[in-house]
Amino acid sequence: MPKINKSVAFMQQTRNLSLSFLYRRHSIVPYRLGLTFFLAAGLCSCGNLTSSGLSGNGLKIGTNVTPIGEIKPKQDNQAIVYIQGQVEKQAPMMKQWAYKINDSTGKIWVVTNQKNLGEGAQVVIKGTVRYRSIPLAGKELGEVYLEEE
Repeated sequence: MPKINKSVAFMQQTRNLSLSFLYRRHSIVPYRLGLTFFLAAGLCSCGNLTSSGLSGNGLKIGTNVTPIGEIKPKQDNQAIVYIQGQVEKQAPMMKQWAYKINDSTGKIWVVTNQKNLGEGAQVVIKGTVRYRSIPLAGKELGEVYLEEE
């Protein structure tokens, strides 16, 4: 019987102490809770949550992602774009790798130092638009590609 009395007394003490730290006279916890609340509210009010680029429909990372179909051969060779898509093919080069990235608007080759992108992987890549001219028998067979930053 004494064991039960001890455990009941311990349970009553812990119940009395469970929230008492919030009501101490010089406790810092209420200040921390208040500061955390105001910081979170301030961060949420800094921007419009609907235009943040995060979307539940599909895999949309940011609003600054350029659709592959909009990257044109006449575009400035120094343009930096972000693309997003799925790795369709991979080709090893001397010191780099080339990956064919596919999104719903088109396909483009990306030259990068990354070796670990498998076929089917979803990727977001920042790169510089490049164009390699290949004139052959009076026809232009050049192609646009990205060189990863």
